Amino acid sequence: MYADRVGFFLQVDQFDTAYERMVAAGVEFVTSPRTEPYGRVAVFLDIAGNRWDLLDPA
Repeated sequence: MYADRVGFFLQVDQFDTAYERMVAAGVEFVTSPRTEPYGRVAVFLDIAGNRWDLLDPA
């Protein structure tokens, strides 16, 4: 029912650094980084398949 919704948020201060470290560690991102009115965001999956927003608020 809500499989495409994000359930969790990981707020960071340095988006690009966090994103690069997570990609290097093998984290699966299901969206590319993008800029929204509320900040930079990319969606990733945890080991249980839950969707998270990596978020650097504006």
